[in-house]
Amino acid sequence: MAQKNINLLCAILFLLIPITVMAECTCEPEEEDRDKILALKYKLSAIASILTAGALGVCLPVAGKKVPALSPDRNLFFIIKAFAGGVILSTGFIHVLPDAFESLTSPCLSEHPWGDFPFTTCIAMLAAIGTLMVETYATAYFKRRSSSRVTLVAAADEEVVELVETHSTHGHAHGTASLELDSGETELLRHRVISQVLELGIVVHSVIIGIALGASESPKTIRPLIAALTFHQFFEGIGLGGCITQAKLNSRAVATMALFFSLTTPVGIAIGIVVSNIYSETSPMALIVEGVFNSASAGILIYMALVDLLSADFMSPRMQNNGKLQLWANASVLLGAGCMSVLAKWA
Repeated sequence: MAQKNINLLCAILFLLIPITVMAECTCEPEEEDRDKILALKYKLSAIASILTAGALGVCLPVAGKKVPALSPDRNLFFIIKAFAGGVILSTGFIHVLPDAFESLTSPCLSEHPWGDFPFTTCIAMLAAIGTLMVETYATAYFKRRSSSRVTLVAAADEEVVELVETHSTHGHAHGTASLELDSGETELLRHRVISQVLELGIVVHSVIIGIALGASESPKTIRPLIAALTFHQFFEGIGLGGCITQAKLNSRAVATMALFFSLTTPVGIAIGIVVSNIYSETSPMALIVEGVFNSASAGILIYMALVDLLSADFMSPRMQNNGKLQLWANASVLLGAGCMSVLAKWA
């Protein structure tokens, strides 16, 4: 049910953004070299390149089921996940949040109210709090359902035990197993909520940058973006794939989430190509829509990276009791954040 709601929300987002950007331009765009035919060739290359990189990135951690070295039980998985956490953290701070600032503080917007209040950070803060609430309520809801199921199972076990007159010996064992089942199911459900919320945060930004690239008619602008966004999607895919792996979803759900992530930026580029003649990146409506969505996306990504990806693993007993693993994980976080930060030079 939660997966369907996420997909519905993202589908609405696909329809909403191109409509809201069809506004009159009140601020002249910068002059740049334009070549529609060459730009279209670059855009088609971008679709193929980004689609391949995104699919490869999100599927790499999932392949841990087939490759023992990439299994979530191995230290290498923690190191890869730490790298992905650094990538997503950098995406929020270095890529998405500055774009949101640029949009909502643009001189093309009226001074009032956009110049009177820091809307960018306020929206990011509210998105982070909203993410916390969603995770809390969703986990609590599924935990209550799980507890109810466990109670029924335990009651049935006790009745069976009484019938064979071994209640004092076996009843305790069943109760302990039930508690372990409850704890394991709660953690599993938490990972499933995390994977879906993280995908939503990534999808929002991916659609926006895809539309921006698709609407551009400057080969000079598009060319460096192809390589930058290819690596961008690959690294983000690794982060999302790690969360999907820990969620232990069925094959159909995994395929759906992986496909949805892989298609977001290419679909955004396709939308940008379609609306390129009526899209103006300097129109007030386009700036407001992009700024608000980017701000919300930044809040979600920063929260998810720090709380769900990094803190959860770094504070776990396994990490705390292994100094070598801590060292490698710390280096991996810095490497991931550094690689993604360098890409900000081009995208």
